[in-house]
Order: sequence, then C-alpha cells, then structure tokens
Amino acid sequence: MARLDVLLDGYASDKGVAGTVSLIRDGDLVAIVDPGMVPTRASILGPLTKMGVSPEDVTDVILSHHHPDHTVNIALFPDVRIHDHWAMYHNDQWTSRPAEGVQLSSGVRLMETPGHTPQDITTLVETDDGVAALTHLWVFEGSEGNRLDVAPDLVAEHRGRVLEVASLIIPGHGSPFRLDR
Repeated sequence: MARLDVLLDGYASDKGVAGTVSLIRDGDLVAIVDPGMVPTRASILGPLTKMGVSPEDVTDVILSHHHPDHTVNIALFPDVRIHDHWAMYHNDQWTSRPAEGVQLSSGVRLMETPGHTPQDITTLVETDDGVAALTHLWVFEGSEGNRLDVAPDLVAEHRGRVLEVASLIIPGHGSPFRLDR
C-alpha cells in the first residue's frame, strides 16, 4: 500500500491562498502533488526534511490542474517527471497521453476529472486506510462548488465517479476529510 502525507493543508481566504500539497510514496514512486502557492517554500521543504525526503529524492510531480496556486513551486524538485491531464514531461521530453487510468505505481493512478478547469485530474492513492482522492473537485470540506469552476455540471458528475472509489478526500484548498458512506 502507498503512504500518503499532507505537507500543507491549503486555504483560500481574503488573507491569501495556498493549495494543499501532498507527498505520496509507493515503491520507487516519490511524488509531490500540487506544489503550488504556499506561505514560504519552507512550508513544503520543512515537512519533507522531517520525513527524511530531500528534493532530489522526489521522482514525480502531479498537477491537478494548471493554476499557479497548484504549480508555482515545481522547480523545487530538480529531476522529476511531471504529470498533467495530457502528458508526462521529463527534462526536454514531452510524452503525450491522456491521464485517465495512468498507473504511476501499483497503488497510484490518475483519473480525468474536468470541471474546475477543462484540464483537471484526480490522483487516487490506495492506502492502508482506503482509497484517497487528491482532487480539486472539492475546494475544502463542505464546499458545494467554486465560483471559478468552468463547468459545475462536470464537477458534480466527476464527484460521483470519485465517490464510487474513494473514502478520503484531499481537497484543493483544505484539510483531508472522510466521506460518509
């Protein structure tokens, strides 16, 4: 089973915005999800150091979508494969592929979940506690939608797909929460 750690619980308020940043470890995969806007870079690097993970240990970065609050700190990780909705990038190589069903490791796969933007993806992680979904389909626990969603009907549709498989949501800008079954 994969190990999942939230490095920073994101937030969005009048005082600022930070995306939720997470670390996934599964076999040879050491992935950071959404290394975006944070109070300081130490908000990402400090928790990693405490876990014994250096930026050079990170093998992959996964982007839920292309807004800066989820992408701006990619360069903290010097030699990674970057995954988004339509490709995998590494150094000067661009490998086109749809994200739907991409298996990054035995316990980590990608799901296309457009709605907030046309390019959104959700990362599904099989952990000892069940399947976690790292996604912007929820901004935070209890959020019904986001005024920035380009297709609210698709958000609702893809939330249904995620609800079929996940028991834990890691939202785009909030603390993890369990789903009521």
